[in-house]
Amino acid sequence: MSIKNGMNFNGYMIDGWICSCGEIFYNPGQAQRILLEIDLKKEKIRTKLGKIRSNLILRLPKDVERVLYLKKGDCVQIKIEDRGFKVETDVRK
Repeated sequence: MSIKNGMNFNGYMIDGWICSCGEIFYNPGQAQRILLEIDLKKEKIRTKLGKIRSNLILRLPKDVERVLYLKKGDCVQIKIEDRGFKVETDVRK
């Protein structure tokens, strides 16, 4: 088996292995994260706001944390839109 980086898996590039017989094996951790991301994109995620002192906090489910590789202390960007807001991960990590 040989290691192959950047294989196409449902439109995403992940790592894996190719057998000499031609069989393909995807990195299971990366593949599982992508499948979870695809599932999360199909639904609206409902969550509650909390409050610490005078600040509102947005609680994100564990699956969102996992799919976006978020951790405590990471920065995000918030953009106000017509009927709400959009939260994006900060690309300047």
